[in-house]
Amino acid sequence: MELFILIVSLVILAETTALTFKKVKPISSGRRKIYVDSSALIDGRILNIAKSGFLDGDLIILKSVLRELQLLADGKDQLKRNRARAGLNLVSELERVVEVNTEIYDDGEGRKKVDEELLKYAKDSHSAILTMDYNLIKVAEAEKITTLNINDLALAVRTEYLPGEKIRLKITEKGSNRGQGVGHLNDGTMVVVDRASNKIGREITVEFVKFFENSAGKMIFAKMTRNN
Repeated sequence: MELFILIVSLVILAETTALTFKKVKPISSGRRKIYVDSSALIDGRILNIAKSGFLDGDLIILKSVLRELQLLADGKDQLKRNRARAGLNLVSELERVVEVNTEIYDDGEGRKKVDEELLKYAKDSHSAILTMDYNLIKVAEAEKITTLNINDLALAVRTEYLPGEKIRLKITEKGSNRGQGVGHLNDGTMVVVDRASNKIGREITVEFVKFFENSAGKMIFAKMTRNN
């Protein structure tokens, strides 16, 4: 009888130990790795995509990518500085998203250029690169490396706009040509508005005039309506 009780006790102890081990053991998703470029972090839309659960892999962010963002955040160009800082803040938010696993990977002291590091790691591990960089995409294609471009995803699920359609748009900055103001749609699409450079910080009604679209992104040209 005592032997029976001892055996039962050992079985219970073994099961308890196994359960405890499973609880603390790091979970490997078994999914592919997706290396994230600085351009994707700066773009910002990756956060909502991660929250949606549509990403079919674990996000890997190289420390060299973070160093690249830090250099931009410390630079003299105000627009690049602000966008780089937003990209750095987004990394912390990605780490808190439960729908996707995000890992910061130390790739050393950055002896190679960031793009070369991304290509090397992605190719060696048969992984993908999430980027908005047109030139990086072309090199990756030549190396037979899978790339994920948020612009391509946006094009696939975009709401169709038509010339003549009117919307309310906040003008956030000046355009590259004189007199132009620039705003963005909810999906990140840039809208260039003629004669709106003096409307920065204001929300105005604009009318779509012309669309320009390729794999590098989409741009809409618009004009202000008379009621502004």
